[in-house]
Parts: sequence; structure tokens; C-alpha cells
Amino acid sequence: MRQVFSILVNNHPGVLSHVSGLFARRGYNIESIAAGPTENPETTRIVIVAIGEKETLEQIARQLRKLYDVREVNQLPYNRSVTRELVLATVAAGAEKRTEVLQIANAFGANIVNVSDSSVTIEASGNDHKTRILIKTLEKYGISNMARTGMIALPFDGMSEEWEPLA
Repeated sequence: MRQVFSILVNNHPGVLSHVSGLFARRGYNIESIAAGPTENPETTRIVIVAIGEKETLEQIARQLRKLYDVREVNQLPYNRSVTRELVLATVAAGAEKRTEVLQIANAFGANIVNVSDSSVTIEASGNDHKTRILIKTLEKYGISNMARTGMIALPFDGMSEEWEPLA
């Protein structure tokens, strides 16, 4: 099972290390981690995606809540959250393939941030599904360099607990 944790912490040095250290000490794997300031300059939001059994993920949440600088821990259901990730990818795209790569970037709503004689660097953001499909599509051209931010997430605002997504 995949779980998105949205963790609000006090904004000061060492907090990210304490939070990620909990995962390391307990042998939990982090699939992605992203941290940044919130609307309150005294608070940082850390978003961690972890994979594990339901009980293990519940245990992680309980242990996170015990950390001194942790203000709030939310386990966000993927289907009830807004999630995004940023991807930068440099793709081999000589003159003969450049048009195809640019069309793919356009189809995914990506931006071209650099062009050279032999490559194109693409910037794309979207949910996990969109970014994975884009990367898979670009792999056939050859990705020479790539960086991903990790997922960030917020719950849908004002959504009732009874709401069920459409299939």
C-alpha cells in the first residue's frame, strides 16, 4: 500500500533530519520526500510517500506524532488529494527527432527550458500518473539527465468524508 504523509513541523534547522531519521532508524523506505515553507513562516510542510503494509504505515504515523517538532501528521488518501511533482528531463533530440519530442512535450503541457544541437530539456509538472507516463514516453528517445522533486500534496478543500470518486 502506498501512503502520502503530510507533516507540519516547526520551521528550524534539523527538523527534516529528525523526521527522515525516524524512517531510517525503523527501516522504513521513503519513496519520495519534499519539504518547503507553508503560508506560516514558522511552519514547514514535509510530504513523504512511503510504501508498506497498512499496520506499518499506521505505526509510522503514530511515531511521527511523537516527535517534538511535529505539529500535525495527516495521512492523505491519494484519491482525495491534489498531488504534484516537478520533472526536469534532458532528452536526446537531434534535428531529425526534435519535432517529435516537442510534440510530446506539448501534449503533456510541458515547457521547453533549454535547447541544444543534440538535446532538449523539458520541465513538466503533474500528478504521479502523468509524470510517469511522460518519462516512459521520453525514454525511447534517450533521457541523458533527469531530476524529480518528489510529490507534494494537499487534501481537497471542503470535501466531505462521504464523497466517493467516480470510476
